[in-house]
Amino acid sequence: MELLGSTLTATYAHPQPAPTSFLPAIGTMTSSYRDRFPHHNLTHSLSLPWRPNTYYKTASNYPGLPPYCTRAQRVCESTMLPFVSNRTTLFTRYTPDDWYRSNLVNYQESNSSRHNSERLRVDTSRLIQDKYQQIRKTQANSTQDLGERVNDIAFWKSEITHELDEMIGETNALTDIKKRLERALMETEAPLQVARECLFHREKRVGIDLVHDEVEKELLMEVDVILCCQERMRRHLDKAIAQLSSDRAAQHELEKDLSDKQAALRIDDKCKDLRNTSEGVSYFRGVERVDATVSVPESWAKFTDDNILRSQSERAASTKLRDDIENLLVVTANEMWNQFNKVNLAFTNRIAETADAKSKIHIHLSKTLQEIFQIEMAIESIKKAIKEKSAFLKVAQTRLDERTRRPNIELCRDMAQLRLVNEVYEVDDTIQTLQQRLRDSEDTLQSLVHCKATLEHDLAVKANTLYIDQEKCMSMRKSYPNTLRLVGFC
Repeated sequence: MELLGSTLTATYAHPQPAPTSFLPAIGTMTSSYRDRFPHHNLTHSLSLPWRPNTYYKTASNYPGLPPYCTRAQRVCESTMLPFVSNRTTLFTRYTPDDWYRSNLVNYQESNSSRHNSERLRVDTSRLIQDKYQQIRKTQANSTQDLGERVNDIAFWKSEITHELDEMIGETNALTDIKKRLERALMETEAPLQVARECLFHREKRVGIDLVHDEVEKELLMEVDVILCCQERMRRHLDKAIAQLSSDRAAQHELEKDLSDKQAALRIDDKCKDLRNTSEGVSYFRGVERVDATVSVPESWAKFTDDNILRSQSERAASTKLRDDIENLLVVTANEMWNQFNKVNLAFTNRIAETADAKSKIHIHLSKTLQEIFQIEMAIESIKKAIKEKSAFLKVAQTRLDERTRRPNIELCRDMAQLRLVNEVYEVDDTIQTLQQRLRDSEDTLQSLVHCKATLEHDLAVKANTLYIDQEKCMSMRKSYPNTLRLVGFC
C-alpha cells in the first residue's frame, strides 16, 4: 500500500517549499499589516494550525468566503496521516479576501486621518491667532486697572501721611503734659508721707498724751486734701494714659495702613511695569485658585477713611484733656499750699511718751528670739532623723533592685520580697511624715521671723518717734515742695 506524506525525520530534515497558490507568510508582510486583524473575527486559536477541525468549523460560519479546500485536499484530509509538518503546509491563517479587506481599511483610515489632521491644523492656527489677540487685550486691561489702583493708593497714602503728622504732634504734646502730671503727683508723696508720719507717731503716744488736739485735726485735714488732690490727679493721669493709648492705637493703625499702602503701592507699581520680556516672571502653579483677598474697593476705601476719622476724633479729645490737666495742676497746688500753712501755724512741740511701749516691745522681742532658737534646733533634729531614715530606704530599695535580677523561676514573690516591699513603704511613709513635720516647723519659723521683724520695726518706730517729735517733726515740714514743683515744671 502506498503511504501518503513522509516520515517525521525526512520532513524536518528536508522541508518542502510552500505551494505558490498559497498566501505569503505573515513574516513577509509590511509592518503596517502585521498588527492588523482580519475583518471577520475568528474564534479559533491561530496559534494552533494543526487543529483543522476547529478552523473549518469557524470558517463555515461565513458563507460569503469561497471554499478554501479542494476535493483532493479533502481526500488528503481523510487519508493523510496525522503528521504535523504536512498540516502546517496545508492550513494558513488568512484568506485573500481578508488580505484585500485589510488593505482597504488601512486606505480609508489613512484618508480619514489626513482629513482630520488638515482640518485640525486650520482650526488650530485660527485658534492661536484669536487667543493671542484676546490675551493681549486682557493683559492691557489688567495693566490699566493696575495703573488706576496705583493712583488710588497714592491718594490715600498722602491723606494718611498728613493725618499721621498731626497725630504725632498731638501725641508728643499729650506725653509732655502727662509727664508734668506724673511729676506733680510724685511731689505730693513727700508732704503726704510727712503728715502721715506725724499722725502715726502721735498715735503711738501713751496715757494722757493721746489727745485729739488742733494739730491732729489739721494734720488729718492735710491728709484729706492731699489725698483728694492725688485722686483727681490719678483720674486725669489714667485718662491721659488711656488717651495716649488711644492716640497711639490710632497712630499705629495709620502707620500700619501707611506701611501696607507703601508695600501695596510698590507691589502694584512693579506689577504694572511687568511685561512678557521682564525678568522674574515665572510659573506659579495653582495661584489663580488661591483667593486671599479680604476686602473690596468700597470696604478698602472705607477702612482708610475710618482710620483718618478715628485719628481726628482722638486728636480733638486729646486737646481737651490737655487743657483740663493744665487747670487741675494750678488748682491742686493752691489747695495743698493753703492747708500746709494752716498745719504749720497749729503745730506744737507735743511729744509722745513711748517708754512703756518700747519696754514691752523689748520683752516680746526677746521671747520671740528664744523661740526662734528652739524651733531651729527642732528643725535640725528633724533633718538628722530624715537623713538617718534615708539610709534604711536605700538599703531596702537596693535589695529589691538586686532581687529583680534573679533568673527565670527564681523570681519568686516570697516572704522576703513582701517584707522588703513593706519595709520600703514603711520607711517612705516615715520619711514623708518627718518631711511634713519639717515643713510645718519651717512655716512656724518663718512666722516667728516675720513676728520678729514686726517687733523690731515697731521698736525702731518708737525710737524714731521720740527723735522726730523732739527734733525733726517741724524740720521735716520745711522740705515742702514749692509751687513750680507742685505743677510739675521741676
